[in-house]
Amino acid sequence: MSYKRSDRVADVIKEEVASMILHGDIKDPRIGFVTITRVELTPDLKEAKVFFSQIGSAEDKAKSRNGLNHASGYVRRALAKRLDLRHIPNVSFVFDDSLEYADHIEKVIKEMKEGGGR
Repeated sequence: MSYKRSDRVADVIKEEVASMILHGDIKDPRIGFVTITRVELTPDLKEAKVFFSQIGSAEDKAKSRNGLNHASGYVRRALAKRLDLRHIPNVSFVFDDSLEYADHIEKVIKEMKEGGGR
């Protein structure tokens, strides 16, 4: 199975950004406990959308998104030092609601099973 270069670079960016957050390289008090879920990279490697998830209120998620996007310049410079790429993509952060959606679907299915057994 062959992978596109953009997929391989996206995986490396995901690991590096997660490492930066884990080790406290990004020092913004707005950023809460976030998890990097995936990275979508354009085929020309110029734009990277970094998706993150977080447990908390909508306000907490918005603060984290704003803090991460504010730090995107730092993240891009750090990636330039860590990766051997000719061009480093512009980085933007997006909240990933797929985990919340999956949890919602699971609850609905569970309620349907419990209601159907009566």
